[in-house]
Amino acid sequence: MAKKPVLVVMAAGMGSRYGGLKQIDPVGSQGEAILDYSLFDAHEAGFETAVIIIKKAIEKDFMETVGERLKKCPMEIRYAFQEMEKIPAGFSVPEGRVKPFGTSHAVLCAKDEIDGAPFAVINSDDYYGKGAFKVIYDYLCTAKDGDMLDYCMVGYLLGNTVTDNGSVARGVCQADANGNLADIVERTKIEKYEGGIHFTEDDGATWEDLTADTIVSMNMWGFTPSFLEEIEKQFPDFLANAVPQNPMKAEFLLPRSVDTLLKVGKATVKVLKSADKWYGVTYAADKPMVVAALAAFREEGKYPDGLWK
Repeated sequence: MAKKPVLVVMAAGMGSRYGGLKQIDPVGSQGEAILDYSLFDAHEAGFETAVIIIKKAIEKDFMETVGERLKKCPMEIRYAFQEMEKIPAGFSVPEGRVKPFGTSHAVLCAKDEIDGAPFAVINSDDYYGKGAFKVIYDYLCTAKDGDMLDYCMVGYLLGNTVTDNGSVARGVCQADANGNLADIVERTKIEKYEGGIHFTEDDGATWEDLTADTIVSMNMWGFTPSFLEEIEKQFPDFLANAVPQNPMKAEFLLPRSVDTLLKVGKATVKVLKSADKWYGVTYAADKPMVVAALAAFREEGKYPDGLWK
């Protein structure tokens, strides 16, 4: 019998722009973090197991806050640790580097806990909406590799994912006539301005507009177990080529790993659509808006006052 889909939550990021451990910052009425709401929605959609990826450096704080609350969560919670030292033999961490090696490396660090199941991947500090978890769970229940590896992602409208408080990084997506991902380009500095939304690739020297209905990735991916084998093959190339060029900041990122497989015609990625508004705390100034949105959802009856009772 095929294994049921597992939810993988990336919570090892440093939160440098936010200025703290946003993975554990309370936004709910009973001290819940955004992560709690994601797990609540995921369980409602059908997920029974979650793998949360953290760093040893935040383990104590995380377990005393989020971890303690999640003892009441009806899902099975497993933990994995993203540490820079988890790299293939023959490679070493650049001296002085503190930044994690990126989201593909994080997922690779969770391989043992995923344990051969199909899996969805999310960020811990993004609120995705209930519909997104349902469509990705349903897809993963029937996903099957054949001539092509069978993956998926949830695409959001760019206008639903930008903040008033600074720039954001988004994977800008192009879908083909069959609704499969044709191309994804990571734009690391997208900002709102009075006339719309634009991005820069040269620190603001020039800007290019994006429409509000542009489909973007919020790092909500769905994979069969084969993806772990694929990124395991890609990782040494990243360490050998990308890291020497940018020792302190080069990142092994999920959108680029997926794009590599698309470019060689090895995988298809179905673009599942979500009309939900995304909420997140990229910056500390974003938090009041997130708190207010979740309070409104509770008033509407979408969530109980206290998720884990």
